[in-house]
Amino acid sequence: MIKLQNLKQIMLNTIKTLRSRLVSFTLLVMGVGLTFGVIASPIASADQYSAQIQSLQTQNSAISSTIAGLQGQATTYQQQVDQLTAEINAIEQQQAITEGQISSIQSDIQANQIKLTQEKSTLDTIIKSMYVDGNLNTLEMLATSNNISDFVTKEEYKNIVQSQIQDTLTSINATQVQLKAQNQDLSSQLSHQTAINNQLSANEAQQAQLLSYNQAQQDQYNQQIHTNQSQISVLEAEQAAINERSASSIVPPSGGGVGGNCGTPSPWYTGSRASAPNGGYPMNWCNDAQDSVITLGNFPNRECTSFAYWYFTTQESGHSGFSVTGNANQWENTANRPVDQNPADGSIAVDPAGTYGHVMIVVATPGQNYGGNVVPAGYIDTISMNDDWHGDFFSLQRPYAGFYFIH
Repeated sequence: MIKLQNLKQIMLNTIKTLRSRLVSFTLLVMGVGLTFGVIASPIASADQYSAQIQSLQTQNSAISSTIAGLQGQATTYQQQVDQLTAEINAIEQQQAITEGQISSIQSDIQANQIKLTQEKSTLDTIIKSMYVDGNLNTLEMLATSNNISDFVTKEEYKNIVQSQIQDTLTSINATQVQLKAQNQDLSSQLSHQTAINNQLSANEAQQAQLLSYNQAQQDQYNQQIHTNQSQISVLEAEQAAINERSASSIVPPSGGGVGGNCGTPSPWYTGSRASAPNGGYPMNWCNDAQDSVITLGNFPNRECTSFAYWYFTTQESGHSGFSVTGNANQWENTANRPVDQNPADGSIAVDPAGTYGHVMIVVATPGQNYGGNVVPAGYIDTISMNDDWHGDFFSLQRPYAGFYFIH
């Protein structure tokens, strides 16, 4: 049984823990330069989106950890509430039994009192009937008797009757005293049970309050995760839009196929989609609706993973045994090829930022000429699919800080 003072200490410890978590989380937010749902600085390029997306995902990870702790506490609170409820039910059952016993004892006391009154009345009637006027003394009894023998008989009978009735009265009185003592004891038990029940109810109410507070905290944190995730979606869409419309980052591809539904008209190409570059991606995958066909490596068509896997294993030599699984941001951990942070021609660039990440094929590294453009320091030229989230081919120049490369 949980004592009230222990329950209060639990509640104080819980509040301290939650305050500590809120302080830690505030410091985390300050450390990444963001507050919930607010972007700290203007977005100047597509690259800044990745950092902000990563910050929001870091926040969500910290919030999820806090929620997991709250869920563990909630389970403990619920168990304590259930235990207290069971104890309250048991006490209430005992109270019902005790109240029934008290009711029965009180009925017995009333019946015994009636019996006592009746016995007293019977004794009075019998004694009066033994005398002519109902009040004869021994001398009068002797004088009115026909002989000594009659007197002795009357005297003996009177004594016997008186003795029997007196014994009955004594027994009834003793029973009455015993019943009253039992009644008093049961009443004391009932008072004690009521006090215990009141204490348990108070404990249950406090545990329920802790549980309610805990659940409110979980709701707030879950709402913040939802808000952050919505912001991530907005950032990812804006990032894709910048990639799609940023003429300075798009470079003409060197070689590769053209046409099909995945070809991408661009600032350096003004023709129709049918003759736009598609990176040589197989035409049947290019023309089918996005995610409608499973391609090499078990990846859906017109996704960055499908393009990168297809290109790496079929357009370059020595990669036929390549194996990798998961979303793009998991490739650096699941690839069966060497992984580092040094770009090389033909390697797969892995950008781990965002919900799914992004994978690309490196076609030029710093200092190399690609499509008539020299790649500056800190940048790589890449070809990939689905930068615009519409399943289209892109040839983009990107800063590669934070990228991993599969060789």
